[in-house]
Amino acid sequence: MPPPPAARAKVLHAYAEILVASGERAATLEAVAEQAGVSKGGLLYHFPSKEALAEGLVEHLRELTAADVAAMRGAPEGAVDYLLRTSTVVDGEFELVYLAVSRLSQGLHPQAAAVIDEAQEAWTDAVRDDVGDPVLARAVALMSEGLYALATTGSRSLDPTELDDLLALVHDVAAARRGADA
Repeated sequence: MPPPPAARAKVLHAYAEILVASGERAATLEAVAEQAGVSKGGLLYHFPSKEALAEGLVEHLRELTAADVAAMRGAPEGAVDYLLRTSTVVDGEFELVYLAVSRLSQGLHPQAAAVIDEAQEAWTDAVRDDVGDPVLARAVALMSEGLYALATTGSRSLDPTELDDLLALVHDVAAARRGADA
């Protein structure tokens, strides 16, 4: 009888936790199986090798990114607001998987770096569609990365008023740039 589908998700989550906490070297198949609470055979059923496990995590990030971009595009306050506000959130599944894949991208996993680039491009495209300006969209994406870096390093994060001020600045610049093009 095959393991339940939840086992695959548990394995990917455990792998991501180990990568973030201890690095790729510590993320052995045995350690991942133990962390996930599955047998090594159960892990191997879903991921027959460590490379398959890395590929599975990369694909999981791709799926999470697609869902995030869809939420971003459908956000009532717009893509810019969504991106900047969620850039300060670092305690969810998305953030764990993003950090784990970032760790993989520092090693021998070019597909990990590619999926990080794809995510950046998708976020920037959604912001560009929101503000109508590719340069401003790139600036917002870079702001987002800065906010994320502050949040992940435990540095002081922005208070809501500062974030509101940043959002107002982006909207003012977008309006000014649209006016200059008219």
